[in-house]
Amino acid sequence: MIRNSTITALCVSLLMLALTAVHAQDDLFDLLDQAEEPKTVYTFATFKSTRLISGHSVETNAEGVLQFLIGHRFGRLNSGWRDLFGLDNATIRLGFDYGITDNLNIGVGRASFQKTFDAYAKWRFLRQQSGVTNFPVTATLVSSVFMLGNEWPNPERANLFSSRLSYHHTLLLARKMGDWLSLQVMPAVVHRNLVPTVDDQNTVASLGGGFSAKVTPSLRFNTEYHFLLPNQVVSRVGGEPVRNSLSIGVDLETGGHVFQLHFTNSRGMTEQYLITETTGDWADGGVHFGFNVSRVFTVKKPQVFQKHD
Repeated sequence: MIRNSTITALCVSLLMLALTAVHAQDDLFDLLDQAEEPKTVYTFATFKSTRLISGHSVETNAEGVLQFLIGHRFGRLNSGWRDLFGLDNATIRLGFDYGITDNLNIGVGRASFQKTFDAYAKWRFLRQQSGVTNFPVTATLVSSVFMLGNEWPNPERANLFSSRLSYHHTLLLARKMGDWLSLQVMPAVVHRNLVPTVDDQNTVASLGGGFSAKVTPSLRFNTEYHFLLPNQVVSRVGGEPVRNSLSIGVDLETGGHVFQLHFTNSRGMTEQYLITETTGDWADGGVHFGFNVSRVFTVKKPQVFQKHD
């Protein structure tokens, strides 16, 4: 009798153990299913820098990151040997860009070309993503203001401070095609408070585009083009007609620095000049060699929230 009871208890124990194992296995499968649920994957590093070449790219600095950007541009290659093919005539821009959030940046700069001060706000409001949510492009808005600091060309007349100001607004749309090619389009408007003649438009529109192609993990080839819609700027700049801006260059990434080397027919390094005052002729050697150097500093470390029982 005792023996039968012992066998029965043993059988019941084995049955309970088997049910417990099955339940635990089901819980493990549930955890695996949860781990394999699709997630939203955001595209990152569409471009190496916050600048494509001279104009903005869709990239923004992370929250609390300060970027110091040096832009340097020499004179024209066709200026001849006396000017060492442009090396004697250089302009420079110093700028600071700061990430208020990962998607919202502000920046200021000052260029020696026409002693121009500039400030901007940049908002990346959509990101290319796949997984649970799919979106094909990254979208960023940039708004800038420029102030000329040079002497008035005609100081004897009544000159207004507002005449020094101009504005620029652009929508940047970019798509990363795999790991080797990124494309960007950039429709823009520039408003100038003061224009040379009544035939020149105060507000002009342009359509820009560019791409970045990976050559090696640390080297990329870039192009940037700004097409100014016809019959908007009719006056000559420095005695030369205004042309569309074309820039070709490379990105070299070395640790915390990104070196951008390029050739361009634009002397100015901001959109106001790229769109409305480019005069160099590629066919005639009216091209400038230039470079950008950027360095980032973490001013504010991101907060890490810990859960307490």
